Amino acid sequence: MASAKEYRNMSEKDLNTELLNLRREQFNLRMQMGSGNTPKIHRFSTVRHDIARIKTVLTEKGNS
Repeated sequence: MASAKEYRNMSEKDLNTELLNLRREQFNLRMQMGSGNTPKIHRFSTVRHDIARIKTVLTEKGNS
């Protein structure tokens, strides 16, 4: 989990790559839940918050 400050220091290309990785992780967590495995439940909210942080920073960079 990175902070918004760390995300702001990243390039847009790196942010998009990180966003893609987080979305894959979110998908994998949902698939694990669907198949009966119990992943670390706290990762759901952590991943969701990180996705929101990255999207916010990308929006800020687009407006600058």
